[in-house]
Order: sequence, then C-alpha cells, then structure tokens
Amino acid sequence: MCKLFIEADPALWQTRLKSVRLNGFSTSVRLENLYWQVLEEIAQRDGMSLTQLLARLHEELTFAHGGVENFASFLRVCCGRYLALQLEGDVPRDLGTPIRSLDADAILAREAHRNGRVLSSAA
Repeated sequence: MCKLFIEADPALWQTRLKSVRLNGFSTSVRLENLYWQVLEEIAQRDGMSLTQLLARLHEELTFAHGGVENFASFLRVCCGRYLALQLEGDVPRDLGTPIRSLDADAILAREAHRNGRVLSSAA
C-alpha cells in the first residue's frame, strides 16, 4: 500500500513559495507543488490566472467569514474538496466546465446530505 505513495514523484511534495497581492497587501503563500497544480487547474477552468484565483478566494472568504486565519490551510482544503467533489460527480471532470457555472447551493446540499448534515438556510 505505501509504495503507491512513497514511490510518487518527490516533486509533488516539495514546497514552493509564491508572492501574491491580497487586499492590497503583498504576502507569500507556501504550498506543496501538488496543491499548486490543482489550484492552477481550478483557475484555468474559470479563465483566471492563479493570482486572480487566490485573490478572489481570499476576498470572498474574508467577506463571508470576516477574516482568514490560515490561508494556506484553506487552499489545501479547497484542493481536497475540489478533487473529492469530482469523484462524487458534483464537479465535472471536463475542464471546459467553469466552476462558476455550477449550482453551488445544490452541490453543497448534496454534500451535506452525504455527510449526514443539514444545511442552514444562510448557506
């Protein structure tokens, strides 16, 4: 079992630091290359650059929750959810389908149902 993970390309878990401008401030985000690859794919689906995606996510997260405690962790979770939602069939594997065109409320409701949760009306 472990060989499947251990023998993977070591470049996938090497980290890269990227400088970005979020809310008018320059900052850096350090993630493993695998996460950068997934974020690039998400950005490309919606015709954005990686920097534009990061800025949009940060802005919307700040608006929705009032702040961002650990943006790198949030980005890792975004990548994991994106891949999990693809496996569930909620996000098409067809990269020509933009994320913004999907019915987020319906996807969140299905995900909550699968996890035995009930969404609040504020979601």
